[in-house]
Amino acid sequence: MTLDPMRDLQGALLAFLRAQDSLTAWLGTPPRVWDQPPGEPVFPYVTFGRGRMQAIGGVDAEVAEQTLNLMCVSRFGGAEEARAVAGALRALLDGAALSLSDQVLCSLRVVFVDVFRAADMRTTYALIRLRAVSEPK
Repeated sequence: MTLDPMRDLQGALLAFLRAQDSLTAWLGTPPRVWDQPPGEPVFPYVTFGRGRMQAIGGVDAEVAEQTLNLMCVSRFGGAEEARAVAGALRALLDGAALSLSDQVLCSLRVVFVDVFRAADMRTTYALIRLRAVSEPK
């Protein structure tokens, strides 16, 4: 199995999140969702973190289970903003029916949310972990 299912999922997530008007109050217009944040980002923003994929079988096709982390980065001066963005992402993504290019998305779930302060005591992170199951079209 190649890493193409991961690329397909991340591309669909990026397009989906950037198209969500409900995120503009927190993340601007268009929403600041990046694979790699710019050198001088405007806060808050969401970026992609660690991803993992494994084949879990299937009758006639390779079924892929993927775990992907989204990270909200905030400098609001407390956890309120990061928690709000995490809540908005959870509401949008848990059970979302994303359109993938080369795969059929069988399931998308938010399985973990963690909000924590960085060692610099200035930055707050919200980690949103997704679990997706997909199979080839």
